[in-house]
Amino acid sequence: MTAAERTHAERLRSCDGYFPPDSIVRRLGNTPLTPMLGGGAAVLLQVAHPLVAVGVADHSDYHRDLWQRLARTLRALYLIAFGTREEAERAGAAVQAVHAHVHGRTALPLGPFPAGTQYSAKDPELQLWVHATLVYASLSIYQRSERQLSPAEQERYYGEMALVAQLFGTPAEVIPPTLAAFWDYFDAQVASPVITVTPIAAEIAGVILDAPLPRALRLFAPAHRLATAAQLPPRLRDEYGLRWTPLRNLALPHALRAVKVATKPALRAASWIAPPPKVLAAGV
Repeated sequence: MTAAERTHAERLRSCDGYFPPDSIVRRLGNTPLTPMLGGGAAVLLQVAHPLVAVGVADHSDYHRDLWQRLARTLRALYLIAFGTREEAERAGAAVQAVHAHVHGRTALPLGPFPAGTQYSAKDPELQLWVHATLVYASLSIYQRSERQLSPAEQERYYGEMALVAQLFGTPAEVIPPTLAAFWDYFDAQVASPVITVTPIAAEIAGVILDAPLPRALRLFAPAHRLATAAQLPPRLRDEYGLRWTPLRNLALPHALRAVKVATKPALRAASWIAPPPKVLAAGV
């Protein structure tokens, strides 16, 4: 049997990748709520950096291929967490190849950046911000929906995610060395004028929040919107025009629980079925 023919259950037990079976990366990646309900907040945080937003707008047809783009990203993350080292490196290289073509200059002033500002997906500072949003959103949704991680587990997860970032091309030297240093960086970024919702970011957010979900996921649309709004820092939530009320705060745990109950049987069955090779193709 080749690695590509493994079922998810077999991959959970595999030891030939970058992460062992007991890794925190695999634990968080093994619940559908992490990508399903954390992904929206991660993307909205990413495009709240004006240079990330313009890169997305200029170099992808996000109006038409939003879900395909998300699926490709999740596939790469899956192969890094659960694949062999060869699969992980191939997935990371594919992402880096796409990023090599994402560069240009802003046509208009965006937040603190004047028109004509150069941007590149290979910029270490932008890579770090995108990485930070994945760490923040995955920790946030997992601990809201599954259980609180101990400080040691959170630190271990952060260290594991640093390796994920490097496989995607983020230079090791720009990644904060500890979780405490990471939170200092993240909080400073969110409080700074650099992170702000521009018209481009608002348009991308509208596509994410209002576009019809794929048929299999439409049942989870209310939970997706609730979880996305809940996880955004209050200032950014306001800038995106997302209302948050005590009633919505009370509704969120019930929505998360409903998603868990609804998906568990199907996911348990699917874990024993090997996916078609094209589903695990590393092109992104």
